[in-house]
Amino acid sequence: MLKKIAVEQLTLGMHIHELCGSWIEHPFWRSKFVVTDPADLRRVRESGVRELWIDDAKGLDVAVAAAEAPEPARAEPLPTEPVRREEPPKRVSMADELDRAAKLCARAKEAVALMFREVRMGNAINSPAAGELVTEITASVMRNPGALVSLARLKNADDYTYMHSVAMCALMVALAKQLSLDELSTREAGLAGLLHDMGKALTPEAILNKPGKLTEEEFAVIRRHPAEGHKMLTEGRGVGEIPLDVCLHHHEKMDGSGYPERLSGDAISVYAKMAAVCDVYDAVTSNRPYNTGWNPAEAIARMTEWCGGHFDQKIFQAFVKCVGIYPVGTLVLMKSGRLAVVVEQSENSLLTPTVRVFFSTRSRSYVTPELHVLSRPGSTEKIAGREEPGKWGIVDLERFWAR
Repeated sequence: MLKKIAVEQLTLGMHIHELCGSWIEHPFWRSKFVVTDPADLRRVRESGVRELWIDDAKGLDVAVAAAEAPEPARAEPLPTEPVRREEPPKRVSMADELDRAAKLCARAKEAVALMFREVRMGNAINSPAAGELVTEITASVMRNPGALVSLARLKNADDYTYMHSVAMCALMVALAKQLSLDELSTREAGLAGLLHDMGKALTPEAILNKPGKLTEEEFAVIRRHPAEGHKMLTEGRGVGEIPLDVCLHHHEKMDGSGYPERLSGDAISVYAKMAAVCDVYDAVTSNRPYNTGWNPAEAIARMTEWCGGHFDQKIFQAFVKCVGIYPVGTLVLMKSGRLAVVVEQSENSLLTPTVRVFFSTRSRSYVTPELHVLSRPGSTEKIAGREEPGKWGIVDLERFWAR
């Protein structure tokens, strides 16, 4: 039976069913577990959580714990499982979501790293905990798709594997939303993105993080990760057909040249086609051990040329509508001769995002940053094209949009 108690009533031996409040506010990446470690008990009590649900069928009840305590505390009984229907998150500006998304990115990276460590030790993936993480990422994407998607792209070589999973979850949710998939399908797509590379937990890190070109033998090891991940998720249970399919088939290509089964065309599911686009975009725009990531706009331009052979054209077009022709973080040249960075997409036009102007190409110097909403009637600024930061000696582009 579930009971809602104050955090002060929590004792060792109780089974926590749910910590009240947002996942990002408490110190655990899972919320259903028996409290057996005094350190965990202290962390819960010292967190921002004030109330929680316990399940006395899986752990100590308040009454049992009270018999061992000098001052028993009252618990509020609940006759049935609580059913709470929350309103969909309201759309907010990029600026309003960035700070929250940054904290979520940091926590999500830790959670994925923990999942990988558990797998390497031979333990099954905690599917409920993974589902909680997907819920938080989905909420952020619904509030503003550009924030988490863009921040997750800012990864270094050391945490690439973990942050790639976070980015894939966010991109799959955003693309599912663009394709008007229902709530359950969107959630499953997000979970598929989060778990698609779990097979890499069994790949030697020396190969994953190799700074140079892989040998044929090493690439053969890499190519095993979809099948190994699929086997792992199947044996662990608790994961649906969509994540299983995406895990196995996210490297398939429309022309049949992918792996592991060389599927082509309609033999590839919609979700695997979605994952193929999201996977490549995040990979080529991220810094890797062996190369520097592409400008986001350059990635979109190059990927356009691969449609038909590599990607499903309709899926890719929907993806472009998600991230934009000039994705957040893209350096652009304005017709005024100034440089700007894209800070937010317009809901009305792919060609008129919101930009922050900060550099004069004429004087080759920084200017006072100005925000320009290009979609606003009367806007005099227009994008002339994309630019490479290195051409102008700009090495800190992120501070103008991710601050």
